Amino acid sequence: MKTIITSLLVFLIAITNTFAQDTTQKEILIVGTMHTVPKIVKHSYKPMLKYAKKYNPEAIYVESPMPNDTLSWEYLKNGWSKGYKAFYKLSDSLQKTYNFNAAKFNTTLNKPFEDLTASDLDYLITGFAYLRNEPNHDFYRYIKKHGVKGSKKPTRHEDGDLSMPLALALNIKTLTPMDDQRTNGEYHKAWSQCSKEGQSNGNNAINSKLYKKSYNSSILPAIFRGLGKHTNKPKALERLHRASSFTYVTVKTEGCTLGERYWNERNARMAKNIATQVMANIHTKNIVIAGASHVVGLAKELKEKYPNLKVKLMNDK
Repeated sequence: MKTIITSLLVFLIAITNTFAQDTTQKEILIVGTMHTVPKIVKHSYKPMLKYAKKYNPEAIYVESPMPNDTLSWEYLKNGWSKGYKAFYKLSDSLQKTYNFNAAKFNTTLNKPFEDLTASDLDYLITGFAYLRNEPNHDFYRYIKKHGVKGSKKPTRHEDGDLSMPLALALNIKTLTPMDDQRTNGEYHKAWSQCSKEGQSNGNNAINSKLYKKSYNSSILPAIFRGLGKHTNKPKALERLHRASSFTYVTVKTEGCTLGERYWNERNARMAKNIATQVMANIHTKNIVIAGASHVVGLAKELKEKYPNLKVKLMNDK
């Protein structure tokens, strides 16, 4: 009888634990960045890194193209970024000639950071290039250059000062890409067209005023290393969103309307990339590190289309 009761209790506990795990709401914290900051405010990411460590995420999503996003890479291989063009060329060459060993690669990747030799790091760097996984190719190059404790000096960029040191501090072996850049070429053309159209209808004057307000409001926070926190305040995020989405205009023109469309569609695809991967993984706490101009759009898309996910911003209480 005791054996039966004990077995029943174990069964009930197992069901309870499974139910608790299944009903745990997955969380996404979106942190807006300034991409590369000037030398005069080179320590701007230090408080943001401290904040991110305190949040203690299990997965880090970064604004980099996904390896299997052939449409984005079709643009990027000849696109705006010299870095992406060079990486694609390297990746394309390796996919034609390199003998990739998945088992060996995963075994090497699973080693503790501190146990990785120079040879291991080279192997992982080459492997990630073969896989067309740009953020982790850069991540392990960063480790090879700076060691597992990271750079002693600020790199002034979100990767070297925030996402990569965060991953090292929390023992997260890979960064998760989530960007989509397939229409970036069209977006930049629309930007130029909107700017030309705005010379005579007052839109450019509104944009200039918006930029000045953003710049002036950031001066004092930047001096006291509070640029990151300031950038993530609701008013600052909204100004950045309006500028990038062309919703500041009072006269709707073809270029501005196209630009708004491409911006919103990109944010929608990025949100889908994030949500799909979050729901497919076991991680409960996830941090998204992206340019601050994207935060409003990403949060809107995630909240509206994926209500089962809890979405937080840096300045949320």
